[in-house]
Amino acid sequence: MQSRSALTTKVASAAYRSSAFLARNTPLSAGIVVAKAAVATPKVSRKRRILVRRNLERALDRPLDSSEATKRVGAVFEWYARYHLESFKLPKLTASTVDAGFVCEDDDRKLIESHVRKGVGPILVLPHLGTWEWAAWWLALIPKMKVTAVVEPLNNVKLFEWFQAFRNKLGIDVIPADPSAIGQLTAAVRKGHIVCLVSDRDISGGGTPTTFFGERTRLPTGPAVLALRTGAPLLPTAVYWHNNTRRAVILPPVDIQRRDRFRADISRVVQDYAKALEQLISLKPEQWHLMSPNWPSDYEALNLPVPSSLKNL
Repeated sequence: MQSRSALTTKVASAAYRSSAFLARNTPLSAGIVVAKAAVATPKVSRKRRILVRRNLERALDRPLDSSEATKRVGAVFEWYARYHLESFKLPKLTASTVDAGFVCEDDDRKLIESHVRKGVGPILVLPHLGTWEWAAWWLALIPKMKVTAVVEPLNNVKLFEWFQAFRNKLGIDVIPADPSAIGQLTAAVRKGHIVCLVSDRDISGGGTPTTFFGERTRLPTGPAVLALRTGAPLLPTAVYWHNNTRRAVILPPVDIQRRDRFRADISRVVQDYAKALEQLISLKPEQWHLMSPNWPSDYEALNLPVPSSLKNL
């Protein structure tokens, strides 16, 4: 007889496979309605709604009244649903459809291509915002570049393997976020791969203390370490939905010149890309789908104990 945990694992994996199938075979507008209703039920999302409102107020730098909060929080859930639906649809899309649905300025494209040709892949540091997987698929299909990304490992091994295989279909080499990741990323950079690192949340608890949206927290150290060790350009990047397409925005490279002790340089670089991420997020805050506690005050707002890693920052 199967254990409860094994049964739960199978159910979760089957649910995601079914969701992917339905997303690929359902009109986008209908899928958004269903997905939004699923993720926005009070039972599922009470804590998420609290966090989303807090994040909107951070990005907008002002409090929201009840009416505006309801409207904007609902928009976040709608964009979040669209993110999943579009990601699941990507493997069925033709190269011409992907190309037509994506805009990357010529200067930004040439910047990325020039570094790839030199054999040192650029590091794209991104927030949980918009639809970065569409951009990765475009990079793999149109200019035919290699893309490597780090993703958070899941307790559900089968589900993680399914996500890994799914992203491989999109032309993305997936590396789990564990102690071996930095070595694998270094090798990827030196092979000219574009490395995508979502960096507005520290999942390890060992990130660098940083001021982010005016409050101390920790952000991932990996992008800074990788750039300082390899000399690869560190490019703050976001991919937004814009009208009926998706648009990449790449900010100027973060300064990765060695100026001090290695640890001090890491802190400086992390703080610099924290500021760049703030700028990118503030352009389209409703497309920011970070829905986990990220600051000490988030845990307090949810009546949860503050992790030791976020105390005394």
